[in-house]
Amino acid sequence: MASSSTALTLCRLQPGHVDLPMLRKIYQGNVRLELAEEARAGVLASQETVTRIVESGKVVYGINTGFGKLAQTRIPAERLAELQRNLVLSHSVGIGKDLADNVVRLVMATKVLSLSRGHSGIRIEVIDALITLFNAGVYPCIPEKGSVGASGDLAPLAHLSLMLIGEGQVTAKGEKMSAIAGLATAGLVPFELGPKEGLALLNGTQVSTSLALSGLFEAERVFSAGLVAGALSLEAIKGSVKPLDSRIHEARGQQGQIGVAAALSTILAGSDIVTSHADCGRVQDPYSIRCVPQVMGACLDNLHHAARILRIEANAASDNPLVFSENGDVISGGNFHAEPVAFAADIIALAVAEIGAISERRMALLLDTGLSGLPPFLVNDGGVNSGFMIAQVTAAALASENKSLAHPGSVDSLPTSANQEDHVSMATYAARRLGDMCFNTSVVVGIEAMAAAQGIDFHRPLQSSVTLENEMKAIRENVAFLEKDRLMAPDVEMMRLWASREHWPAAIEALLPSFV
Repeated sequence: MASSSTALTLCRLQPGHVDLPMLRKIYQGNVRLELAEEARAGVLASQETVTRIVESGKVVYGINTGFGKLAQTRIPAERLAELQRNLVLSHSVGIGKDLADNVVRLVMATKVLSLSRGHSGIRIEVIDALITLFNAGVYPCIPEKGSVGASGDLAPLAHLSLMLIGEGQVTAKGEKMSAIAGLATAGLVPFELGPKEGLALLNGTQVSTSLALSGLFEAERVFSAGLVAGALSLEAIKGSVKPLDSRIHEARGQQGQIGVAAALSTILAGSDIVTSHADCGRVQDPYSIRCVPQVMGACLDNLHHAARILRIEANAASDNPLVFSENGDVISGGNFHAEPVAFAADIIALAVAEIGAISERRMALLLDTGLSGLPPFLVNDGGVNSGFMIAQVTAAALASENKSLAHPGSVDSLPTSANQEDHVSMATYAARRLGDMCFNTSVVVGIEAMAAAQGIDFHRPLQSSVTLENEMKAIRENVAFLEKDRLMAPDVEMMRLWASREHWPAAIEALLPSFV
């Protein structure tokens, strides 16, 4: 939670129209939510539709019936509150570590967006309570494991919903406490859920979507770091900039490739290292250098596609059934099925794995004196000193681990609920594993950048471009030139942090979907 002295940015939620930059702000924190006033009418209308159905005695799934395989069981009006409470309690079966606060913030905000579309039949007071809790920094403790991504993220969203009925645990001001205590911190008391409210809270793709958005935002960072590291490596081996010629990339027409080549040309502009070997006669560099626009451009295109899907899903009405108050229809469908999220997460995983894979190959290239022209393993007095030899092994281990993690989650399915839910998306795992993958790739890219900086320092007094010299300065502020072998684990961690940072050169940031 932000301290009282920290200015909070207002995020006004207009359901259906929240963009990626606002979702990023919510992820980063120090924001206050407010629901657009015009959304309230639709919420009230849908809740009134549910009330009329209950009063009429008409049997409608999700309002006065059991759930899943028990949908044929009618529930009497006097037991509807018990039904909703039992639904939340029985579905709260998550396990594992709690989701990080930045992900929980996205879960709460996207659940508000979904419920506020006016198709969920929930009281506006429940939505307002979620906003109040968010703004008070009271976050539900949501275990990370236990969802198959259809019928929605049932177990994790049940743990979110526990908070509203005064059950389970929350964090407030960084401390774990009972939900009752957390509600009191925000000036609230537990709710008795009305007809359909428990189901509306539990159904939906908000957890898988939030995890995938987290993965997207972290992937953007390692993508940016990968481009900088690649440019540093090109300078370290005195590679050719001719493959960045815009005519090559325009002739193919792939937008990501065109953008990456242009960005690399911009951040290399003015380099004395480039001009120092202009007439060296070097014809071709290895693919890990020469094909950076082609590989990283394809990764960028994947990130853009995933961003578009996830922005739509973050705004979606994805519970079931949906209420259409204009004519009183309540229609049971399948918007809770998170297949779009699973596919988006899978293509982010492919991009993150490839960013690390090509980075590790450049790292290996830097160590090979026959290819790089640099001292073996980037250290003087080799033999006595091993230099960067085993740092590259770490990079290889993590790049290889990402190969296994990149196996698509969307192709898996196990039926649940007595075969009523016979095909599921596995989107929640597909999205959750992105955190580990981005961590791995940030280490790989950080190691490459550290090695490339070492290579560039062997070329002194030649200077690189202003942009890359700024990156060299940032690296050297945390990691010294390797004169002789030393404990390198702290250096690797510092470079992981370098590769995980938010802000990058403007030419690179302009490529990212967050800035579209």
